[in-house]
Amino acid sequence: MARGKKQNKQESWDAGEEPKGKKKEKAPAPLAERDPMYAREAQKYERPIVSRELILDYLAKLGAPATLERIAEDLEVEEEDVESLRRRLKAMERDGQVVRNRKNAYGVAERMDLIRGRVSGHPDGFGFLIPDEGGNDLFLSPKQMRQTMHGDIVLGRVVGMDRRGRPEGAVVRVLERANQRLVGRFFMEDDVSIVVPEDKRITQDFLVPPKHRGDALHGQIVTIEITQQPDGRLQPVGKVVEVLGDHMGPGMEVEIAIRKYDLPHVWAPEAVAEAEAFPDAVPEEAKAGRVDLRELPLVTIDGEDARDFDDAVFAERQGNGFRLIVAIADVGAYVQEGSHLDRAAYERGNSVYFPNRVIPMLPETLSNGLCSLNPQVDRLALACEMFVSATGQIKRFRFFEAVIRSHHRFTYTTVAAILQHRDPVARDQHAALLEPLETLYALYHALLHAREKRGAIDFDTQETRIIYGEDMRIERIVPTQRNDAHRLIEECMLAANVCAASFFQTQEIPVLYRVHHAPPPDKLEDLKNFLAELGIPFRVQGEVTAKHYAKLLDKVRGRKDFNMVQTVILRSMSQAVYSPDNAGHFGLAYPAYTHFTSPIRRYPDLLVHRTIKQLLNGVGEGWFGASHERLQEMGTHCSATERRADEATRDAVNWLKCEYMLDKVGQVFSGIVTGVTGFGLFVQLDEVFVEGLVHISTLGNDYFHFQAERYRLIGERTGRRFQLGDALQVRVVQVNLDDGKIDFELAEAVA
Repeated sequence: MARGKKQNKQESWDAGEEPKGKKKEKAPAPLAERDPMYAREAQKYERPIVSRELILDYLAKLGAPATLERIAEDLEVEEEDVESLRRRLKAMERDGQVVRNRKNAYGVAERMDLIRGRVSGHPDGFGFLIPDEGGNDLFLSPKQMRQTMHGDIVLGRVVGMDRRGRPEGAVVRVLERANQRLVGRFFMEDDVSIVVPEDKRITQDFLVPPKHRGDALHGQIVTIEITQQPDGRLQPVGKVVEVLGDHMGPGMEVEIAIRKYDLPHVWAPEAVAEAEAFPDAVPEEAKAGRVDLRELPLVTIDGEDARDFDDAVFAERQGNGFRLIVAIADVGAYVQEGSHLDRAAYERGNSVYFPNRVIPMLPETLSNGLCSLNPQVDRLALACEMFVSATGQIKRFRFFEAVIRSHHRFTYTTVAAILQHRDPVARDQHAALLEPLETLYALYHALLHAREKRGAIDFDTQETRIIYGEDMRIERIVPTQRNDAHRLIEECMLAANVCAASFFQTQEIPVLYRVHHAPPPDKLEDLKNFLAELGIPFRVQGEVTAKHYAKLLDKVRGRKDFNMVQTVILRSMSQAVYSPDNAGHFGLAYPAYTHFTSPIRRYPDLLVHRTIKQLLNGVGEGWFGASHERLQEMGTHCSATERRADEATRDAVNWLKCEYMLDKVGQVFSGIVTGVTGFGLFVQLDEVFVEGLVHISTLGNDYFHFQAERYRLIGERTGRRFQLGDALQVRVVQVNLDDGKIDFELAEAVA
């Protein structure tokens, strides 16, 4: 055993009296008796060692840091297990549970007033430590940020307050580096090479030694592997591992976004092999035992450029109500749990849709082929059959496995022409499918009535679409028009998703719900104060509900400042997440909601499909037997990949819009104020849907003060106000493609 001489009374972990004189040494109690977590450790390891809980309890009672040798002796660790103990302590150090000081002694991080959290960098060089356990963020000065980077997991401590009254922190130790590779622009001068990261939240430049430059040329976009992380003293170092191409090359914005956000985009050979092993068509044996819906005139309705078709729909009259079938591609029939395809899909979390490119969650042989509900071919589906009343209430439903054959691939434009605009040519061309389409339209109005009665929120936001020319440069940016065909499909998908959530609640099966919490109290109070300034009463008795928000939107719709008010209302809302803890969906006004309808492009939908299929087939054990912690982990991961995709696409679109504005410097446009800050106004141009900044210094000869609660700047001397929603004439002053920024100035005369 790793035992030395007996510790004195003051040092002993045992709080009992130290006996005088010599005492016959007793044999140590078995670990199974001393460690409350022994059973768990015995399940995981052939030769269990002391658990993390026992180590933390020991250090807490000891009241001081202890060396590896001391811990091994006091916890009576066998000599052959000391190396395993060292590895466990190292893992606990990496996870921020313990800290090793300069004397190589381990102490409990919490007892040392250390805070574990993630670093959030700022382009101006400073940053924040965002604690894992909540609480106030710690301001990190540029000096502190020189030893870490955006995304790193660190241990920090509070060292004081900065001049703005924020708690200021110091980085004690970097536990986990978030960046092993990064994308940036390569510069070379006088045989000195550096890479400036594209992610402006990382402000260090990376030195590239001559032998590690590869084929990179001055000004090109490259990917580097970080060979020396920043430590506060030496400049970080990297090695060029990929040359993406010239700075403004076609498609470069997507290549940069993929690497900047570390989007998985290369398939593992094993996943490719699994995908290619499937036949081109559905084999006959796979159709056995399924409900045959091939004669039913199910159709898909999607955008013009869609290539993966998740869902097909059909409706018919049933008494005073409707029978609706939503058939969803049965991805679970091909992507088996634990397979290479499954692991790749989970890592990606979702498909990522850039303006001219898609990074799919599944290989295209599945996403555009065998799993896509293409017209006039047999496909496996998981169907939801619903019986809906004339007032839009779902009376009953059932799920079943089916084989279908889509009778037509419709676009939103065509269906809107047939149903909404009653175009005679379009109606004549699709006469054979007019009856089920008309029934779908009538069902849509019934569901819409139920939606309005329920009080679901319906924001009227403006989306845009980028049109490319032959050279893959932006030709123009156009608004997308949301028509009744979009809304029809949306209501059908909402109905199926609600049925899935209801199905799980009836069966009392744990699953990932799509959760949208009510607005937090502080944001709700800010909204009330803002509306009061405009003379708009917003009184809420008890807890706020979606119906309160829906009535508010109806009240302000038609006002000249509607867009401004809607923006503020939208910003008061929480962000939807995936979670096993059902808290309802505030925005849609559903007590329970989940995602069932897009398993080709969203991993949570695939999990929902697996659960439904196992319940249908009477399987009592399966993935839905996973622990709450595992489901929480999955939900956190899928929520994070969703946010990652949103940020990546937003970056790419922003780059494209900057590129589009390069030749428009000096031109004047009309626009609307979409954001107000202490340093100026963000203005979105009316005709081209591009956003830029009017800096506060260009607003006129006055001192302007920011009133955050009123979303406005007001001049001290002139009293001139600039507020969210104001219409302005602005001139394009500068476009900075590297920073993704466009600067405007007021084109009108300023008093």
